[in-house]
Amino acid sequence: MEKVVFVQCASYTPDQVADALERLLTPLGGMANYVRPGQKVLLKPNMLAARLPEEAVTTHPALVACVVRAVVAAGGEALVGDSPGIGSMARVGEKSGIREAVEAAGGRMAAFDEICVVEGIGTFRRLDLARTYCEADVVINLPKLKTHEMMTLTCGVKNLYGAVVGAAKAGLHLTAGRSKELFAGLLLEIAQARPVALTIVDGITAMEGNGPNSGTPRSLGLLLAGENPIAVDTVAARIAGIPPELLPVEREARRRGLPGTEFDQIQLCGDLLLPPVVQPFRLPEGLDVQFGLPGFLKVLLRNQLTPLPEAIEKNCVLCGICRDACPPQAITLQKNALKVNSGRCIRCWCCRELCPHHALKVKKSLLLRMIGG
Repeated sequence: MEKVVFVQCASYTPDQVADALERLLTPLGGMANYVRPGQKVLLKPNMLAARLPEEAVTTHPALVACVVRAVVAAGGEALVGDSPGIGSMARVGEKSGIREAVEAAGGRMAAFDEICVVEGIGTFRRLDLARTYCEADVVINLPKLKTHEMMTLTCGVKNLYGAVVGAAKAGLHLTAGRSKELFAGLLLEIAQARPVALTIVDGITAMEGNGPNSGTPRSLGLLLAGENPIAVDTVAARIAGIPPELLPVEREARRRGLPGTEFDQIQLCGDLLLPPVVQPFRLPEGLDVQFGLPGFLKVLLRNQLTPLPEAIEKNCVLCGICRDACPPQAITLQKNALKVNSGRCIRCWCCRELCPHHALKVKKSLLLRMIGG
């Protein structure tokens, strides 16, 4: 059985978070069950972009600080690192409040600037992961519970994509991003290549709608934890009211026979006997409606059944961030306008995910609008 713990936590005040974290870890044996004196412990929060804590884009600094203190109290050396989607880790750490919180709690930031080549265990035979991530004695995963325009949900498994360093992300998106199933397999193989000891989810304030960068904060008041990020994600998706058929990672994990995708494989612990019933999260506009279609129909109807990013002219400042981040180079700046090549676009939504000006919208075909997609 895979144990997943969830506890209630109403706010990010330090005392409340510290109390909730202690209640969260107690059924798992406490932090001392994972950290030994003298070990280097890497905490991997979500540091997608330089945004304020209240925008719910990054893992909240109050939770990161509490986990740092717990690691230090257990005798470990606490390092905190990530490879942001946009901007430097220093910039993201500053704006999100994570750097200040980490240093005040007795930890230090660790840049993901050196690559460690890891041999994959499945389809992807080479993975360029951060050396700090690979060489830590213990890795603790600290995701934010958010919707995601490509994968529907980003939580424990998806957060580990941040272990891929810099430009290697674009290469992997280009290789795997045309297929949700293939990209889900990539995420699972990253998680298996360097297993984490523990996943602690920031669900005090989550995100719904057009996540992971442009969604709406959603007060949830929960922390989740478990050793298996797949099982943690299964519980998180149930809480968010997202059906399994819309979760590529969960579907692919089930297809591969990995544990943690079924509730009868999970032992729930914590404040409640069952996950709380909440209003289902609003899902991203960019999700497609191709699930279950035969492969030849997916190819034939791709442009009709999958939305396309389109510039919002009044918001777009032509900064070129989306163009530079686009894995297939489908975005160009022509005559003071941003253009998207529908034939080249792989619908990975990196452009919307990383645009700091919220200047890209979802363009739907007439057929997709008619069927309510």
